[in-house]
Amino acid sequence: MRRLIWSMAIAGSALAQRPAFEVASVKPSPAAPFGQNLNINLGAVHHNELTLTNTTLCESLRFAYHLVSDDQVAGPDWIKEREFRFDVVAKGPANATREQLLEMLQTLLDERFKLAMHREPRVVAHYELAVAKGGLKIHPSKPEAPDDVKYSSGHFSSQWMPMFRFTMLLSRQLRQAVIDKTGLAGPYDIDLEWTPDEPNGAPPEAPGPSIFSAIQDQLGLRLEAHKSPIEVLVVDRAEKAPVAN
Repeated sequence: MRRLIWSMAIAGSALAQRPAFEVASVKPSPAAPFGQNLNINLGAVHHNELTLTNTTLCESLRFAYHLVSDDQVAGPDWIKEREFRFDVVAKGPANATREQLLEMLQTLLDERFKLAMHREPRVVAHYELAVAKGGLKIHPSKPEAPDDVKYSSGHFSSQWMPMFRFTMLLSRQLRQAVIDKTGLAGPYDIDLEWTPDEPNGAPPEAPGPSIFSAIQDQLGLRLEAHKSPIEVLVVDRAEKAPVAN
């Protein structure tokens, strides 16, 4: 009974009272020409506009709810399949914050996909990011620092890196959820360089630090492997075709 009440609360409770975009479009992405790479935008906010391009419903939910990995979303198989892709373009009030726009995205996804969801703990293999015993080696971002990220093989840096963004990048790199346990609030100036493994999973030929040792030596953080319960967003029901704009 408790699970049913929570599902109803997430899916449909007082939608009219929740923050909503002034203008929003949610539609299936166009079919990609054979052999052509997809241009995927996993979520971006510029001023009062929020966009996602060629994203699955799972990826859209990840962005809306600050989740870093597909492992934190469960539900029907199709919500993670690239066959079902969607484009979202939405505008909020001129003074809307990023957090407010993400709350509006939660409302939008609920309404257009007729979602019913609940949260529950599930045992999932993941990493936890924490401050290393030797202490932190990074510094808070300066107020005028640009909000951009440089991301390439074996390197990413940003003068404005909140921990939720850093754990998301690490999750993509490690192909496993990375949970923030640092307790660090606000953005930090981060420059991380490591030697990535070869594409076949073999150790790198060139000498250099692994991503695990680089995080500790360069940033004063540490990654620890865990297989324990974490909170998972479970999709109980969702429409494959979003409600028309």
